[in-house]
Amino acid sequence: MAGREGDDFEAELAQHVRVAYRLARAILLDDAEAEDAVQDACLAAWRQRSSLRDHGAFTTWFDRILINGCRDRLRSRQRRQVRAISLQAAWRESSEAPASGDARLDAALEELDLEHRLVVLLRYWLDLPLEAIAERLGIPTGTVKSRLHYALVALRTGMEAGDGRG
Repeated sequence: MAGREGDDFEAELAQHVRVAYRLARAILLDDAEAEDAVQDACLAAWRQRSSLRDHGAFTTWFDRILINGCRDRLRSRQRRQVRAISLQAAWRESSEAPASGDARLDAALEELDLEHRLVVLLRYWLDLPLEAIAERLGIPTGTVKSRLHYALVALRTGMEAGDGRG
């Protein structure tokens, strides 16, 4: 029976990897680091699979592991200076690019702190309801609403500044 559960877990994980990569890429804004984050999250999920009590909540559970891993990577990135090679042009040509294709929006998103960027991405990119975002981030729904409000104000300001109107 344990083998069957492992097969089900692997199938669920395999089904979610593409979406997970796009989410990690949108958070980290780096292709290679997103790939590493997803691999790390898959390994962590496999190791922690016994903690998943409700298999119907797999996506929420896995997204939380992935988001926390992305947070750790961003914190680590702040501690060390890394000179990244920009692959933006190649990424924009991809049909599955999570980025908007709008340089002004990309720049405005990059200016948001991680917590505000996460709520915007989860709400408008994954189209999650506020309660699901709160569950994934482990915060109250009111905090999600507040972060979303301030993030949208900042995005609007950043977009207007990019237009030369700001």
